[in-house]
Amino acid sequence: MSPRYSYIAIEGLIGAGKTTLARRLCGLWQGRLLLEEFDDNPFLPRFYHEPERYAFSVELSFLAQRYHQLKRATEQDLFSPVTVADYSIGKSLVFASATLPPDEHALFRDLYEIMYADLPQPQIIVYLHLGIERVRERIRQRGRGYEQAIGADYLMKLQERYMDHLMKTASTRALIVDLNDADLLRDQAAFDRLLQLIDEDAPTGHRIATL
Repeated sequence: MSPRYSYIAIEGLIGAGKTTLARRLCGLWQGRLLLEEFDDNPFLPRFYHEPERYAFSVELSFLAQRYHQLKRATEQDLFSPVTVADYSIGKSLVFASATLPPDEHALFRDLYEIMYADLPQPQIIVYLHLGIERVRERIRQRGRGYEQAIGADYLMKLQERYMDHLMKTASTRALIVDLNDADLLRDQAAFDRLLQLIDEDAPTGHRIATL
């Protein structure tokens, strides 16, 4: 059975389980999967080692990658009958607000608004919320070398910017889900509860739920 919404974006911090959940939802709904191409970003490892030097380069690179990927998806009519992405368009704004100084952030926002004006917006964004220590534990488990230097302060700043961004969302639906240590891959009851939350006929704006 298809979900209520045809374009669903999964969001969250590094290691929150975005890609795993997106894959499972696509398998369940026989949908089309849209995954972020972060492995192709040559600036990402450099950013984690020298954030001030490479912040603008990495954010601009991600902006271009996301734009080209979503543009191709639109042209190929990939948003029918259902598409699940492991990122949302607004992710670029969240990260830029956390990493760039005011002048570069203003320029970045102008570019964002020009590039994304005509792209489709997710009908619902599902944000997977985890505590910072749980996030850091998952980063360690993933074992990607360049991610191990990510500090708790940076993760906390990102989480705060995500919350601010989603709570100001007016044109789409934002579902902020406190996972409460639930394992959506192995806990069927928690997964079923999440499916119910996603499929609710909710107004635009944000809502908060706990699994």
